[in-house]
Amino acid sequence: MAIPASVIACECWARDGLQSMPTLVSTDDKVEMINRIVGAGFRKLEVTSFSHPKLLPQFADAADVLKRIDRRPDVSYVVLMPNTKGFDRLEACQKEGCGATEIILMISSSEAHNKLNFRMTHAEAMAEHAAIMARAHALGIRVIGCAGTVYGCPVQGDLTTREVATIVKFYLDEGAQTIMLGDTTGVANPRLVRERMGELMAQFPGAEFIAHFHDTRGTGIANTIAMLELGVRYVDSSVGAIGGQPATGAAKYSAGFTGNACTEDLIGMLAEMGVATGIDLPRLLDAGRRAEDILGQRLRSNILRSGPVIHDPSSPHKEAGAAVRLP
Repeated sequence: MAIPASVIACECWARDGLQSMPTLVSTDDKVEMINRIVGAGFRKLEVTSFSHPKLLPQFADAADVLKRIDRRPDVSYVVLMPNTKGFDRLEACQKEGCGATEIILMISSSEAHNKLNFRMTHAEAMAEHAAIMARAHALGIRVIGCAGTVYGCPVQGDLTTREVATIVKFYLDEGAQTIMLGDTTGVANPRLVRERMGELMAQFPGAEFIAHFHDTRGTGIANTIAMLELGVRYVDSSVGAIGGQPATGAAKYSAGFTGNACTEDLIGMLAEMGVATGIDLPRLLDAGRRAEDILGQRLRSNILRSGPVIHDPSSPHKEAGAAVRLP
C-alpha cells in the first residue's frame, strides 16, 4: 500500500520525551516549548503526565502547564493518564476549562512488564481503565488506548500477536478512538512491523492505529515508515529523539538510545518524500535548538546538524519542508 499523502504527527517532547530526563525542566520552559511546537504547525502533541509527583517529579507541575499554555481550538492536547487518582486531578482541570483533548491509557502487552511498570495484572489494569474511559467519555475527552511492548519485551521475551490483540480489543470494546502501538524498548524491525501489523489490521479493520517507536537500536524512523506503508496515518516522535524506557524498579534492561524516533529527522524525510505534515521545518529546527539549550546537551537530530536538503543553491530559503502543507 502506498504511503498516505498526508500524516498526522504527534510531538511527544513535553511528556514521553521528558519522562526519563534527569534534568527537571521548569514550567516556563515547558510552556515555551509547547507553544513553539504548536507554532511550528503541530496539531497534536503530548503536553504532560498525571503520574504521581513523587514517582515522576518532572510532572509535578502538570496542572500548571495545562493552565498556562496557549490554546488553539484546532490542536489536540494529549495527557498521559496512569490511574484513577491522576484522572481526579485532570477532572478538576477540565472543570476549570484547562484540561486535555485526549488521554493516553497504557497496558503492556507483556503482563510481566505491566506488573513491573504499573504494579497491576492485566485484569486489574483493564478494570481501572474501563472506569476511567467511562469518565473521560462523559467529559468529552477522547481516549488513546496504548498497547505497550507490542513487538517484544525485555522482561518476558517475544510476544505473540494474540497477546497484543487482547489489549487492542479491550480498548476498542471500551470505546477508544485510536490505538497506539508502542515499541517500548525499541526491539522492532520493519519486517516484524509488517507481519504484526498485517495481522492486527486484518483482525481490527476499522481501527485507527498510531505508530509509536523508540529508537533504542536506531530503527525508529525505519519502523515508522513501515507502518506508513501499511496505510497508518498517525505517527509519534519527539524533538531531539529524547525519551526513555518506563521505570520498572528492575535493573536497567535496555542499553543504547532509549528515546523516541526523532521528530526533526522524520518530518524532514517526509517532506523530501512529498508527504504533507503541516509542519514548518525551519520553525521545527528552531524548536530543536531551543530544546538543546533547555536541556543543556546536544540531542540526536541529524538534520539539525546537516540542515535540510537544498534543491536550488541559488535559493537557500527553498529548503525541504517549506512548501509542504496539509490542505
